[in-house]
Amino acid sequence: MKQFSVRTQERCQFLDINPYVQRAVEESGVTNGVCHVFVPHTTAGLTINENADPDVVRDLKLILDRTVPWEGGYAHSEGNSAAHAKASMMGFSQTVFIKDGRLAFGTWQRLYFCEFDGPRTRTVWVQIIAAN
Repeated sequence: MKQFSVRTQERCQFLDINPYVQRAVEESGVTNGVCHVFVPHTTAGLTINENADPDVVRDLKLILDRTVPWEGGYAHSEGNSAAHAKASMMGFSQTVFIKDGRLAFGTWQRLYFCEFDGPRTRTVWVQIIAAN
């Protein structure tokens, strides 16, 4: 298993982590298989989405904020219930195929680390499994 850290600068931020994950694939030497990516945090998540138009990420953040506003009369004493809910909505892991030593994404897809309680330094775990 590989791991790397990311540093976020905002409360809610989507970071393209493809270069870090691709580096882990290259270091593994696996040419065909699967790559599992996981965040061991309850207020951060992962998603795969478009990276060609930055408005897509802006819209995702807006939709999440409208769906789960930061202030909502939540009971959780730490005051970050919205971050927990948004992370659960995004999910904590993604699986991407590896083909010819590269992450096999569609034309416009990228893997995003989703911060919902930043700024913070976070950890991302990557497990690469070769195909038989």
